[in-house]
Amino acid sequence: MKAGAVVYDGQSLGKKSGWPADETPDSGGKVHRMAHPDLSIVIPAYNESGRLPATLDAVVSCIRRRGWSAEVVVVDDGSRDRTAEVVREFAAASPEVRLLQNPGNRGKGYSVRHGVLEAMGEVVMFTDADLSAPMDEAQGLFDAIAAGADIAIGSRWLERARQTIRQPLYRQFFGRCFNAVTRMVMGLPFADTQCGFKAFTRAAAQTVFQLQTIERWGFDPEILFIALKRGYTIREIPVSWANDERSRIRYFRDGARMLAEIAQVRWNALVGRYSRDIEPIHRKKTKP
Repeated sequence: MKAGAVVYDGQSLGKKSGWPADETPDSGGKVHRMAHPDLSIVIPAYNESGRLPATLDAVVSCIRRRGWSAEVVVVDDGSRDRTAEVVREFAAASPEVRLLQNPGNRGKGYSVRHGVLEAMGEVVMFTDADLSAPMDEAQGLFDAIAAGADIAIGSRWLERARQTIRQPLYRQFFGRCFNAVTRMVMGLPFADTQCGFKAFTRAAAQTVFQLQTIERWGFDPEILFIALKRGYTIREIPVSWANDERSRIRYFRDGARMLAEIAQVRWNALVGRYSRDIEPIHRKKTKP
C-alpha cells in the first residue's frame, strides 16, 4: 500500500497525485473540484477570520504534500466577522475547500454534525479551527481506520510528552475532572473524550451523527457513547498537541452545561433514542 493511502472496505484510497485519475490540472494549471473525495476534513468555525487563513493553508498544504484525495469543509456557525468571506476567498484558489453555513449560531456540536453529514468522503474527520493538533497527525487516525477501526480519536493524554504547549494547570484540572465524570457516568473507556480530532468511516459517521442530539461543547462524549452503543470499534491514538490560549470554552459555565448534557445522554439512551434505524445519506452528484 502506498504511503499516505487509506483502506476502506478493502480498497486503497488516496492517490499519489492527490486527485482522482479523471480530475487532473488542465493546461492552465487549474485543478477542478473532485466529485467524491476519499477523505473529508470538517472544520467548525465561529468568528475565526483571524485564524482561518493560516489554518486552511496548513491543511491544504498537508493534503497536497501527502497526496490525499480530500476535501475541506468549513462550517460557519453564524459568525459575526468575515469568516465566510475568508473561506470563499481561499476556496477560489483552492478547490479542496468549500463552505457551509449554519442557520445562525447553533454551537460546535451542530456545526460538526452539519459538516459531517454533508461530507462526501469515505472517511470523515473533524478538527478544530485552531489546529492544536497538526494536520499531519491525522495520518495516525487514518492508519487506525485502515487497520480495521470504525472510529479513531486523538488523545492528548495517552502520551503527555507530546503536548508541545500545555494547558494551564487549572484548565488541565477541570478537563481531567470532566473526563473522569464522563467515564464514570457514561462508561467511556477513553483517556481523552474531548480532543477535537476524530475520524470516522462514512458508515459510522452517518449513523452516529444522525443520532446526535447535543449541539454545543458536550457533544463529544455523546457521539462516543452512541458509537459504543451501536457496536462500532473505536481506537484512541496519541497525538501531538499545542494548547491555544484563545479557546472560547468557559469552564464553570460550559462545564455545568456539559454535566446537564451527560444526564440528557443517559435519558436518551433510556428512552431508546439511540436505537432507531438510520437511513444512509446518498452523496450528491457534483460537476467536476
